[in-house]
Amino acid sequence: MAIFTGAGVAIVTPMKENGDVNFEKLGEILEEQIKEGTDSIVICGTTGESSTLTHEEHLETIKYTIDKVNKRIPVIAGTGSNCTETAIYLSTEAEKYGADGVLLVTPYYNKATQKGLIEHYTKIAESIRIPVILYNVPSRTGINIQPKTVAYLVEHVENIVGIKEASGDIAQVAEMAALTKGKLDIYSGNDNQIVPLMSLGGKGVISVLSNVAPRYTHDMVEKYLNGDVKESCDMQLNAMPLINALFLEVNPIPVKAAMNLMGMEVGPLRSPLTEMEEAGREKLKEEMVKFGLKLA
Repeated sequence: MAIFTGAGVAIVTPMKENGDVNFEKLGEILEEQIKEGTDSIVICGTTGESSTLTHEEHLETIKYTIDKVNKRIPVIAGTGSNCTETAIYLSTEAEKYGADGVLLVTPYYNKATQKGLIEHYTKIAESIRIPVILYNVPSRTGINIQPKTVAYLVEHVENIVGIKEASGDIAQVAEMAALTKGKLDIYSGNDNQIVPLMSLGGKGVISVLSNVAPRYTHDMVEKYLNGDVKESCDMQLNAMPLINALFLEVNPIPVKAAMNLMGMEVGPLRSPLTEMEEAGREKLKEEMVKFGLKLA
C-alpha cells in the first residue's frame, strides 16, 4: 500500500507580497518538480506553513495541487492538527478532492500520552479510506511517537502504512523497522539522513532540499534503490553543507530565501516567521554557489 518510493518534496507555499497564497506561482513550481523527477508532492506540511493558513486556504491549496498534478505523481496532503476533530475534517476533505494519502503530524503542544496518540491517529485514519503517513518531528511538536506505538498502529489500523521520521534518532528508526517487520514504509524527514535511513529499509525521503535541488535529491534516492550505494552516499555527503545551510534558521525560512535567491519568486513568509538574518543569508548564498545552484 506504499504511496510512493523515492524523493517526495515537502513543498513551500508561495505567497504574494500582500500575504495571499500565490496559486499561479505554486502551479509553476509543481510543474518544475514533476519535470525534474520528483516522485511525490507533499502539500501543506510544515514547510508549506500550514500552521498559518486558514482552514479555507489550507483546503484550497490542497485542492489546487491535486487538480494541477492530475494524477501524474502522488499528492499527499498535510492534514495533521493538535485537534483530532480538525484533523478528521481536513483529512476527509482531502480525500474528497482526490488526495493519494495524508500526512499527519503528531499533535503539537498538547503533549499527548502514547495512549492518546493511538486514539488520535486511529480516529483520523478510520474516518478515511486513503493511506496515512504519520509524521514524527519531536523537535517541533514536543512529542515523540515511540516505536512500540507505531508498531501497534500499523498492526491495528489498516490504512496507517508509513511514517515520516524526523526524530534524528537512527537507533529509534532501527527499532521501529524491526518491530514493524516490513509493514511500515519509512521516509526520512531529515535531508541529512536520507542514505542512513534507507540503509535500514527506508523507502526514500520527504525533502526540503528537493525544493531547490529536485533532480539531485531524486537521483540520490534512485541510485541507492538501484544498488549504487557508494554514489548515493557520495551525493549525500556532497550535499551536507547546503543541507546544513537550509536549516540555519527554522524551516521554511532558509528554503524560501534560497528559492527567492534563485529567482523563483515564492514571496514572503507568514508571521510570526520573519525573513532570514543577513549573516545566515550570506552563508546560504555561499553554499548554494558551491553546490552549483544558479542564483538570479
